[in-house]
Order: sequence, then C-alpha cells, then structure tokens
Amino acid sequence: MTLKKNLSQYFGYDTFKEGQEKIITAAVNGQDVLGIMPTGGGKSLCYQLPALQLPGITLVISPLISLMKDQVDALGEMGIPSTFLNSSLDDDTYQQRLEKIRANHYKLLYIAPERLCAPAFVELVRTLSVSMVAVDEAHCISQWGHDFRPHYREIPAFIGNISPRPVVAAYTATATKKVIQEIRELLALQDPVESIIGFDRPNLLYQVVKTGDKLGYVKNTITQTFPDQSGIIYCATRKTVESVTAKLRGLGFLAGAYHGGMSPADREQSQQDFINDRLHIMVATNAFGMGINKPDVRF
Repeated sequence: MTLKKNLSQYFGYDTFKEGQEKIITAAVNGQDVLGIMPTGGGKSLCYQLPALQLPGITLVISPLISLMKDQVDALGEMGIPSTFLNSSLDDDTYQQRLEKIRANHYKLLYIAPERLCAPAFVELVRTLSVSMVAVDEAHCISQWGHDFRPHYREIPAFIGNISPRPVVAAYTATATKKVIQEIRELLALQDPVESIIGFDRPNLLYQVVKTGDKLGYVKNTITQTFPDQSGIIYCATRKTVESVTAKLRGLGFLAGAYHGGMSPADREQSQQDFINDRLHIMVATNAFGMGINKPDVRF
C-alpha cells in the first residue's frame, strides 16, 4: 500500500505537514533520517507511518512514559498493533507483552532508554526482525542538550548488536546546531536524510512574566484568559508540583499532578483524567511529555 493510502486510512490525513514526506520516504527506502521539527510538527508520524510500511518491528526509544502510553493507545484505536515496555508495568503484564513480542504480534515497540542495558532485553531483540530504531527526544544523547540522559549513550552499541543493521531515525523538537551535530555523530547516523524545520509557530505565544505573586498570576490567567479550558502548568520540582496542585484544588480548580515520584497507577490515573476532561489542569514536571495527543490544550 502506498504512503498516501496509509496516511489517509490509518491517520486520517490527506496531505503531509512540512518536512514529513521527505524523511518518511527515505526511512521506507532504508536510509537513516534526522528530523528536527517543532512540537506539533508531526514527528511521531515520521516513524509510525514507516513502521507500517516496513517489514518486521520498529523500536521507538523514548524517555517519556506518559507519551508511550498515549501513543500506544492512539495506535491501538487505529488498528496498528503496538505496545510499550517500561517501569509502569506489573510482572504479569510485562511477561504477557514479551510473549506477544516474541510471536511478532506488534509493529511498534516503545521502550525507555534504560531498557537497553538489560541483557534479557538485548537477547530478545536479537531474535526479532527489527527494521527501524526510532530515537525520540534525540537531544537527550548530547550533554549540550537541555535534558541529557546518560542511557541514551547506550543506543549506538545497542544498535550494533542488531543484525542486519536497521534504519536509524532520530527526532527532536529542540536542538542547537551543536546538538544536531552531536546527534549525528553519537548515534552514528549514516548519511542521513534530514528535515530541519524552523521553530516559528504563529499560533503560539511565548512570554516571560516577573511577578511577586505566582499563585495569583496563575489564578488570574486561568480564570480571565482560559476559563474552563485545558492547560498544563510545568514546575521544576516534584515538591512544587504537589504544592501548586493542592493550592489550585483549594481554589476550586479541577487540577491533577504528574511527576516521577508518583506510583505508576497514580500517574496513569492523572493522565487519563486529563485526556478525558475529568481534569482541566495538569500540574507536572517534565516527566509529563509535551507530545500528549490532546487536541484542546490551550495553555
């Protein structure tokens, strides 16, 4: 089936966004790719659509547990068999998924970078037909990136254990020229086809405000500018997340929390409540990814 037919049948789009078609076509043709595209620019399609076209399985390496679940749920609704392996799963669920992976049930498998160090997982991958390894949030491999994750440095060795070598695709929304060069070198991309899109988003406003009353500013912004609309408030620490959530609830807002110190069940509950509009506001650390597929987030 052609790319355009799959684009329409599974994803409901008639045309590609800027920069997508070039790198999707390259990946399907067996070439490494590098996509630097803003949040909302359609990075996920750039590995999900090729995964449909390619034989075997595509591994998606992502540091964001919330994003994995969100994308796997969405792919399931489209009829694309996908799953994830991460610390949020209990032992029984983990083993059930391993059995289905061994039986070649899935087209996409999402994994956290920490999983790459597990000998049992490396052995499992050697038994699979891996067509592509997609590295999401690829800036995490660079110490010059804003969110360096040491386990990303394991990716080249991990890929080196896969035979034949799969297509390697790297994507991020945030990278300086120095970080882009490091992504190319550290992931050992082979003559990658690149799509580097500008960051201008005319529908977004970025603003820095200095205020002596942060809670008052947040309250007024929500009530006056975004009444009864969905939004995300990012905080630097888990403690601040808990504090801001409690204060907003005390003011009568439908607010929930999300951070890495919460139990997997509590994180999942918050995410589902937010996606399904039981909560209007998510207060979170950057453990809650910006790639959550919720179309009505307004701030």
